[in-house]
Amino acid sequence: MKQFPEGFLWGGAVAANQYEGGWNEGGKGITVSDCARSHLDVDVQDYKKQNEVTTADIEEALKTQDEVYYPKRHGADGYHHYKEDIKLFAEMGFKVFRLSIAWARIFPNADDATPNEEGLKFYDDVFDECLKYGIEPLVTISHYEPPINLVLNYDGWYSREVIDMFVRYCEVIVDRYKDKVKYWLTFNEVNNMMINPLVAGGVLTIDNPKDPSDPIGSTTEKDKWLAYYNICVANAWTVKLCREIDKDAQVGCMLTCSSVATYPYDCNPDNVFGAYNTVRLNNFYFGDVFCLGEIPGYVKRIWREHDCAPEVREDELQLIKENTVAFFSFSYYRSTTYDQSVGMDGNTGGLKGRANPFVKECSPEPWCWPVDPKGIRYVMNILYDRYHLPLFIVENGIGLDENLDETGHIHDEYRMYYIKEHLKYVHEAILDGVECMGYLYWGPIDVVSAGTGEMKKRYGFVYVDRFNDGHGTLERKLKDSYEEYKEIIETNGDSILHS
Repeated sequence: MKQFPEGFLWGGAVAANQYEGGWNEGGKGITVSDCARSHLDVDVQDYKKQNEVTTADIEEALKTQDEVYYPKRHGADGYHHYKEDIKLFAEMGFKVFRLSIAWARIFPNADDATPNEEGLKFYDDVFDECLKYGIEPLVTISHYEPPINLVLNYDGWYSREVIDMFVRYCEVIVDRYKDKVKYWLTFNEVNNMMINPLVAGGVLTIDNPKDPSDPIGSTTEKDKWLAYYNICVANAWTVKLCREIDKDAQVGCMLTCSSVATYPYDCNPDNVFGAYNTVRLNNFYFGDVFCLGEIPGYVKRIWREHDCAPEVREDELQLIKENTVAFFSFSYYRSTTYDQSVGMDGNTGGLKGRANPFVKECSPEPWCWPVDPKGIRYVMNILYDRYHLPLFIVENGIGLDENLDETGHIHDEYRMYYIKEHLKYVHEAILDGVECMGYLYWGPIDVVSAGTGEMKKRYGFVYVDRFNDGHGTLERKLKDSYEEYKEIIETNGDSILHS
């Protein structure tokens, strides 16, 4: 096979909380991401601080209209530029554009009596613009942006009430867009919950959230596992109602799978099993539920031994068993190693452990992520062997510190090197027998970084004139990679495989 499979879905991916902006327009409510401060408060080599959000931090955020310290409020201003941007994606040849719906644009407080029609109309217009060019929307229902009301007045996913709010939100959007959207993802990278419970876990609170000295993210183990169980139930309800509303809908899960490429640092049995257990407790503990319909035994052991089991209902276990996803989508950026003598930290690229002496290349400073294209083949084989479901790569990309040169251009050779090398190993995985639906690059246009709140960390084929300090015209300019990715799509990968 000299090319990628016929019908391979090429495209790109963004999220509303990083791209959309318009944070206080169109009836939208405030989200967790609207209260996330920028790089000015975050060490790009230490992502722990971004998770340490207190109620005092949130109260401070709610008092200001600032968009510099809170850059996700502005993003790339896709709220006003989406037509221009989708046209650029269409000219590249996109088959699929992954985007998310901001929950608070539909239900501003999550518990509202009726949905916000202006928000619903906005996404009608966005999807219509995609379909005008023959681009299929792939829609993430929850992507790091729950309404802040769930933090302040509920216990987030610790509360069973949130299941009902989420299911009602899903029912509204699936019914509204059933003639426009065929591909749905339930939760984005929800397996980051143990690392970043506030955002990835769907807004978790501590026992006393009104105490400003306590980080909201510092939940107890029992809190986290109750939230885990409630999310699993909500996922099953979402799959069920999607199929009832639209029998042709395809519903998938989305997990961050960089940590699936956690290699044992050496052949010490403790490191070998430690690496395996790291993968189970960072990936499979959700994947097994979403794809196999069962809560795995190693999770139940933790519940027993740490006395942290949630209240489990038999009817909900049956619901989970009967409503598994149709495909498995994932992100992959980098690999890491497990060494029992070295702690592992989490960041937006996955887990970070001891440096791998055999993966010598890193992305440019200041982020310095290990560049391991072979890792994506490894991940794809592991996932396909375990779940026997079609895979969809919905995030893979590289953030670079870029500025226009004296001629007004950006020559981003390294980005294309990164993409081409990874796609070569995606193709190898396909030759291994892995069924892969497509490849969506993150992100085809510069957006605010999920982890550090930076515009400086640019991923796009399309440059956005916006900077960390908030200045910029928001003008779009094409980087060299724009034409190169366009050629990859036009040739269905032949330009890579025969380069």
